[in-house]
This record gives sequence, structure tokens and C-alpha cells, in this order.
Amino acid sequence: MSSTIISSSGYDIFIGAKVIEELNLFFNKPACKNAKLFVLVDENSLKHCLPVLSQKVGKIADASILEIESGEASKNIEVCTRLWRALGELGADRHSVLLNLGGGVIGDLGGFVASTYKRGIAYVNMPTTLLAQVDASVGGKVGVDLDHLKNEVGMFSAPEAVFIYPDFLKTLSRREMMSGFAEVVKHALIAEAAYWEFIQGANVGDDSVWEILIEKSVRIKNEVVMADPKEKDLRKSLNFGHTIGHAIESYFLESSGKSLLHGEAVAIGMIAEAFISFSKNKITKEDLDRIRIFILNRFGHIEIESFADHRLLELMSHDKKNSKGELNFTLLTGIGSCEVNKTADLSLVKEALKYYREALLHS
Repeated sequence: MSSTIISSSGYDIFIGAKVIEELNLFFNKPACKNAKLFVLVDENSLKHCLPVLSQKVGKIADASILEIESGEASKNIEVCTRLWRALGELGADRHSVLLNLGGGVIGDLGGFVASTYKRGIAYVNMPTTLLAQVDASVGGKVGVDLDHLKNEVGMFSAPEAVFIYPDFLKTLSRREMMSGFAEVVKHALIAEAAYWEFIQGANVGDDSVWEILIEKSVRIKNEVVMADPKEKDLRKSLNFGHTIGHAIESYFLESSGKSLLHGEAVAIGMIAEAFISFSKNKITKEDLDRIRIFILNRFGHIEIESFADHRLLELMSHDKKNSKGELNFTLLTGIGSCEVNKTADLSLVKEALKYYREALLHS
């Protein structure tokens, strides 16, 4: 089966079993053939993914490898500084290329490092997690966290290409796969009711559905991004579940308790923000119930103590979509449709957090 090619703004996204061949062709182009190549990995992609590429892509066998620790804790300016220094010490010039081989953290961080080193060198994304394959690697957003605030420092900077090889997903735990599946759920809820119906029976443990989910989600995200590349309006629809979800993710990251994966936090955010949508008479009680039951059945219920609400609201106040001191949300207008730039007062947001906290009582 040949790879699927989706054209984005100035670059192509390759999906499928043949993308390693496409990667070989890409690195044999004149602009890349003589360029010094660097590959950014974490301990997981170093172990499970890099050996596959090294055997099949000659350029990678000669590349310089840069390694960071996996996880959101590495997505900060201190790690960037270490990588900028390493690039300099290893002789990277303005014609060099950085291949980001890993999940969302690798793509966000690596893209930011490449886009700022010597005022910008070329970078390529090869996402290895479902979260990165269906969402994070596409769209040209790069950046890092600051004091546990998600993506507080960053820019819009497109890769030269994105290569999505579904077989890499075989190395992931179910928890990591489900984290990525949360973004699939988001795409369905904001954009296509038929996709929502399809994922009702989708099993992320079945590799026969991976390419379907990846291609469909990438097409949805790509259409939104191409229509609004700098997030002036429509692109904010991709933030459904993220205003509350990012705050929850940051809260767990800064606390001494257990950490949450990005998709796990977004799953909580989608239930809470669906409740806000219902409270503003934008979706029916039936839609709210379907969303809550589906997400709880697949992601379980995470305990969030009521004393966390004050800090969560503080974290939400830093969300980049906010305007004039008001919390800004993307809200559903039905399953498969949404609207952006909608505000909610603090009392309703607290009510939404309470709704999630007591979600099992509604089931």
C-alpha cells in the first residue's frame, strides 16, 4: 500500500507503511543531501524507533543524535539551551536539518529549537505516538512551557515535511495510545458527527484502525489550520477541552501527586467544557450524557479535589485565548460542530469542575 500524502501550507504530510521510503527520497533531495543531519530523540524513540530508521535510511546512519528525557518536564527553556549548545558544539550551521523523532514534546521542543537556532534551521517531524501522529506534529505550532504553564513561549513555524509511520505505535502502552485517542475524540466532536459515530466502535488496540484514525484526524486538523494558520478565529476550535484540560495538566505537573498525560487531562476538559456548552443551551442533555459516558468508559475517572479549583482557575487565567480578563472557550453546538470565542464566568467554570468531579453520580 502506498503512502497517503496530505498537502498543508508549504509542506506535505506522508502517512502509511511506505513513509520510510518517502523519508529516504526527501533526504536525497539537493537541499538535504549535503546538509548535516541531527536527530532529536528521547529514551523511548532512541530504543524503539531510531534503529528502524538507521537500517533503512542511509542519511540517518550518519546523523548526530541529540537525546532528552521523555515527558512534559523536559519541555522547558533550560533543555532548549542545552540543545542549542550541543548543536553549536557539533557544528550545526544554517543549512543543517533537525529530525524530531518522538512524541508531542519532541515535536514542540525540537521545532522551537530548530526555529530559533541561528534564526532558524530546517526541521522535519516524524511523530512516534498516537497523540503526535493525529494532532501535535501537524500545524506548525512549536514552543515550550514556562513555570508549568503550557506552551507559554513559542511561535508558528512549519516543518519541511511530516512523516507518519503507524507501525511505531506498536511500541506504545495502552495508556499512551488512549492519550492520543483523546485528540481523536476532540476532532470528532468539533468537526464531524459521522466520525464520532465511527469512533464509538473503534478499538485503539486494533492496528487495522490506526491509519484510518490518523488520516481522518490529520485531514480535519489540516483543513482548520490552512483556513486559519495563525489562530485568529477558526483554529481556536482545536482547543475544545484544552482551556480546562491544560490547567488540569499543569496542576498535576506542578503538584507532588501523580502526573497526567496530555490526553487524560483533555478528556477531563472535554467533559467539563461539554457541560458548559449544555449550561449555555448549545447542546442537549442527551448529547452531554453521550459525551460523558463515552469518555468515562474509555478514560476512567480522575479524582480532582475541590480545593484545587482556585489554582485551576488561576492557571486558566493564563490561557492564550483569553481576552480582556475573561476566560475564553470553544463550545460545542452539537456533536460534530462548535463555535469559538465564547466566555464563561468563574461560577460556571467551578460548576463544570464540580460536574466532572461528580460525573460518576450522573452515570
